[in-house]
Amino acid sequence: MSLSKIEIITGMSKLPNLKSVLSKAGVRGMTVMQVLGCGIEKGTREYEMEGEYEMELLPKQQINIVVETTKVNEIIEVVKQELYTGHIGDGKIFTYHLDNAIRVRTGDEGLDAL
Repeated sequence: MSLSKIEIITGMSKLPNLKSVLSKAGVRGMTVMQVLGCGIEKGTREYEMEGEYEMELLPKQQINIVVETTKVNEIIEVVKQELYTGHIGDGKIFTYHLDNAIRVRTGDEGLDAL
């Protein structure tokens, strides 16, 4: 069975609800980091989009989860529905294929390591 990593970057206020929907979708673990960043909008607010602005890094959260590859599309849909507001700053989702996962304590590998 193959594994994939889903990386979600979104605003600081989104974690409680996102954590809840991911848990209901069968996600068994996650790593959350506070990060700074911006996208193509360069950290500006929606109403400030005119003119040239220097890039500003805004506080964000990066949520990493590892799941069976067959569940990736389902989980992405759940995340998109939860994060969508239609405004700048809803977030980004990145997916990666993983070769393996290893649980150090037991030596379990692959899906068993999750």
